[in-house]
Amino acid sequence: MALAASSTTRLWTLVAKEFWRKTRRRLRAGPVYRWRYSGRTPERVLIAPPDLRLADPQIALEIYYGRYPLSGHLVETGGKSPFQISVPNHGWQKTLHGFRWLRHMRAAGTELAAANARALVSDWITMHGSHISGIAWEPGTTAKRIIAWLQHSSVVLQGAEFPFYRAFLKSVAIQIRYLRSMAREMPDGKDRLRARIALAFAALSLPAPASALRGATRNLAEELDRQILADGGHISRNPMVVLEILADLLPLRQTYANQAETPPQALIGAIDRMLPALRFFRHQDG
Repeated sequence: MALAASSTTRLWTLVAKEFWRKTRRRLRAGPVYRWRYSGRTPERVLIAPPDLRLADPQIALEIYYGRYPLSGHLVETGGKSPFQISVPNHGWQKTLHGFRWLRHMRAAGTELAAANARALVSDWITMHGSHISGIAWEPGTTAKRIIAWLQHSSVVLQGAEFPFYRAFLKSVAIQIRYLRSMAREMPDGKDRLRARIALAFAALSLPAPASALRGATRNLAEELDRQILADGGHISRNPMVVLEILADLLPLRQTYANQAETPPQALIGAIDRMLPALRFFRHQDG
């Protein structure tokens, strides 16, 4: 009887904590908090982190012609910006707003691809940059977008005029402040870890006080220690998550080195555990 009562009490405590966490997330995404995301705009990008994901210049050409093959779903925009149209496919929309497809523009290596990348980023800033709501501003998607914009900033900013350059950096800064505020309220799992990875990338890639990098590094280390298990697996026990996270952690480790900063031991240890685990999963799949 006492055991059942104790279990019920713990259950209601967890329910209450989850309720207040979601409430705080809604408040932080609402108009009351938005003024807190404004502030100083960085003057420049110090370094563009590497991106290890495979890239295909042919996809850059498809995107130029308004065909977006994202998340296993092809959408033709008919000459409109992809951010103007309504697509009833959540996965496609999340991938669109995550901007990882910018790597295909980098792979194309042409002025046309760079101009198209810049135009699409400009569209996003105009249509979604000041409206913190919907799929575009889900914290996990925001984390992906921050990483992608920093990794491919050299392509996006190639040939950019000063007004766009400033608008780009201002938007990045707003997204970073928003994600920093939301990260602590995110549910446990890969998106929360990716948020900490994105904030570490930002602290390394943009001018920031040393305290910002120390804080981002500390938070990243705590999340890695908690989410990456002793056998190299992720707490979700999903092998694909291991691959996804490694694709961010390896460039992050390199970015620490490129900036002559010492990566946290938790980052080095996590990678050292995850690489054998990934090889094991690949062997199991044949």
